Amino acid sequence: MIRFGHLDIDFDERVLTPRTWTVRQSEWAAELSAGLPDGPILELCSGAGQIGLLAAARVGRRLVCVDADPVACAFTRANAERAGLAHLVEVRQSSMDHALDPDERFHLVIADPPWVPSAQVGRYPEDPLLAIDGGADGMQVARTCLATTARHLSPGGAAVLQLGTPEQADRVLELLEGSDLAVEEVRDSPGEGVLVHIARATAASMPGTDPGYRELEGKVG
Repeated sequence: MIRFGHLDIDFDERVLTPRTWTVRQSEWAAELSAGLPDGPILELCSGAGQIGLLAAARVGRRLVCVDADPVACAFTRANAERAGLAHLVEVRQSSMDHALDPDERFHLVIADPPWVPSAQVGRYPEDPLLAIDGGADGMQVARTCLATTARHLSPGGAAVLQLGTPEQADRVLELLEGSDLAVEEVRDSPGEGVLVHIARATAASMPGTDPGYRELEGKVG
């Protein structure tokens, strides 16, 4: 068990050990939440649930957690119960492509995908491969997170994406070019990771009608 903000988070060697620096992702999400309409938070690649749970605890919003790993989902449910947040939390064990209904929209999205390039996963022998392997460039799962965000982020909404390096954050800028999603700010914690704030324009049209959306789907879907 680890202390994460004011929460006690349980986990074991089958899931990614929570990094305490990622409290900053929860805090930034909570900060952005203050300027958004009411509604649930969507957390992608939720792991043991600590990032989304801390954000939800701070703002009192409902939380939908998505992860493909049944062990991670079980820990999220248990951690939500321990924190007294079970009434706010829905856990969906599924791939991102099948976890959400086409018409579901969220004003706030949190994503913590695996971002370690496959050739470098040996640097983290204590971590489960599924939780850290981001493909050849470390961006494979992040691209899916961006595609899911493109489908389900409400007009005027915000997302906070965690990555490993400033170079990966630059890649997000390239992927979003021409879409109605934009990088608003990047916060780098050297030696730890990078957080990227992504926003959708208030006047954005719904998916399927906006050409920028279709272009993004072609890049990252």
